[in-house]
Amino acid sequence: MLPFVALVVGVLAVVIVLEVASYTSLKRIPSVATEEFPEIDRELLDKFSSYDPELGWCPQPNREKQKDTGDHLPGEEVRSVVTYSTDEYASRVCPAKDRDANADVTVSTYGDSYCFCREVDNDETFQHYLAQELDTHVGNYGGGNYGLDQALMRLERKYPEDQTDYVFMVVTASSIARILSVWKHYQEFGNILAVKPRYTMENGALERIESPVDEKEDLLDLESKADFLRTHDFHYDHWFKPHHATFPYASDFLDDAEKIRYALYEAGIEFEKRTGKPIPGIDFDEAQTQSALRMEQPRVRYHERLFDTHETLFDALISEFVDYGDEQEFTPVFVMVQQLRYAKYESEHGPIYGDLMDRLDDRYDDLETIDMARHLDPDDGVESLYVERGEGGHYSPETNREIANVLAEVVDEDR
Repeated sequence: MLPFVALVVGVLAVVIVLEVASYTSLKRIPSVATEEFPEIDRELLDKFSSYDPELGWCPQPNREKQKDTGDHLPGEEVRSVVTYSTDEYASRVCPAKDRDANADVTVSTYGDSYCFCREVDNDETFQHYLAQELDTHVGNYGGGNYGLDQALMRLERKYPEDQTDYVFMVVTASSIARILSVWKHYQEFGNILAVKPRYTMENGALERIESPVDEKEDLLDLESKADFLRTHDFHYDHWFKPHHATFPYASDFLDDAEKIRYALYEAGIEFEKRTGKPIPGIDFDEAQTQSALRMEQPRVRYHERLFDTHETLFDALISEFVDYGDEQEFTPVFVMVQQLRYAKYESEHGPIYGDLMDRLDDRYDDLETIDMARHLDPDDGVESLYVERGEGGHYSPETNREIANVLAEVVDEDR
């Protein structure tokens, strides 16, 4: 009897250890959700300085922040700290040129983090280079994680106090998912502070659904708003639930070799951090980045399907942009840029947004469109367009300079 009991206890101990290890590993994998409502504590909430009751979040005026991009190995000197600064308009500063009410031409840009130009300094953004090309200030109203919907909302709020002749709307293809989102956690696991408004189509017209978070304090109890979030966020049923890991966790973890590889790379990174010494022969950061990109491919294919199923909503938002341009008498320019995960996929399969750009050209005489993928074609692979390390592969200073040249042509042709 005792040997049998010992065997049972041993098996249970192994199972418990395996479950704990699997759960711990899954929590660190960005393509897996382990909790629907992770805890948001007071300390985390206090750090959320960009909270905005109307837009969900928004860059604040007169701020300066330095960010370590991670472009170094453990024990090495920090080589890449970038500075993000905003002016009194909450636009990222444009070192090349101050605002001038008497300028021959005025330009502003709205969009997501690729418009804001994350991971590069203030004087390495495409707005800085564009200002040099045009000899005029270029406003930068990009917002991290913004979709086309939030970018439009910010444009309509900000434009009356900073009017320009040209407005460039610069977004990535992930906008198709972001415009269907109310709580980013349901599609970008772990992005738990990002609750936002969105638009839906009702009887052929846009209808705005306001954010359920009226005050920053409401984020401490999002579970009380579960019914609203689940109902109005498209991704709850179509992305979150299929990727929500539940007990037994070992089956979710061990059934996917890529998850195991990612966890091993994570362990290597943690070991290097604790010891302060790099392990020779392998770049764990690069290996983990490549692993994450491979796990991102199902998300890219999911977004590709969304362009088929929600074309009407995306087009309606573009129409809103064009109509607002006509009302305010500026030239609207829509610019599609690529995240690294899309660039690698699209280099083999074609654009996930299909014929969107051609369709917009045919539909709107007053809209200029730029598909940046058609202008950026490096000989040494798409990865060379992006910063080498860091938060997720934003464009490098050299690429931002090329983008500025492309955008400048639109303005120069009208002069």
